[in-house]
Amino acid sequence: MIRALVVDDDFMVARLHSKLVERVPGFTVVGEARSGGEALEAVSELRPDLVLLDIYLPDMNGLDVLRQLRAGGAPQTEVDVLVVTAARDAETVRGALRGGAVHYIIKPFDAPMLRERLQHYARRHQELAAIAKPGQDDVDRVFGAAPTGSPVPAKPAVPVAPAMAVAARLPKGVTEQTAGLVRRTLAESPAGLSASECAVRSGLSRVSARRYLEFFVSSGRAQVTLRYGTTGRPERRYHWLAGPG
Repeated sequence: MIRALVVDDDFMVARLHSKLVERVPGFTVVGEARSGGEALEAVSELRPDLVLLDIYLPDMNGLDVLRQLRAGGAPQTEVDVLVVTAARDAETVRGALRGGAVHYIIKPFDAPMLRERLQHYARRHQELAAIAKPGQDDVDRVFGAAPTGSPVPAKPAVPVAPAMAVAARLPKGVTEQTAGLVRRTLAESPAGLSASECAVRSGLSRVSARRYLEFFVSSGRAQVTLRYGTTGRPERRYHWLAGPG
């Protein structure tokens, strides 16, 4: 069982994240912390395997917490950190990467995204635990590198067009043509669109429109804001970030 500590200054957000983690098989939440100081104390006392760490904390920046966890001395150096934050500036992302964070999730996010990141972490955690004397192929698999002996793709002789670059990164089930349609539809709506509005304007089903919108969010080309009404769940509105379609 992977033991997780949730760190967020917002009580309701921390509780929500804890519930989401508890729903993933193989994970259990051993505690919550509201500040950087509480997080450091909790890591020392509870010895979690993984910390879900916010950046915006009342007493210190989350990156400072990460640095102190890595400063030396067990058990702090043994814990992994998954950053979960609304911070989307490049310097914070680079700081998390330099500090050894296993991944970086930008708020707001969907439950399936957190579930997928945790499952990926669990697989790597199990692989590391099962390796007694790793070979290069074992190390490549854990770090996500190409297997030893795999051919290195040659650099293109000419610059890659934006549409081709998008196509190269499209996941299974997402086509370049439909992605271009959704991209143009969203880019032409400065105020943002809900999945339903995008579906109407593009002629797609709501499910398909949402799949492409979430793809653009996950790839950093769009962002999500929440619009709260008088009742019910907040509406997710998508905004294009990567320039005109």
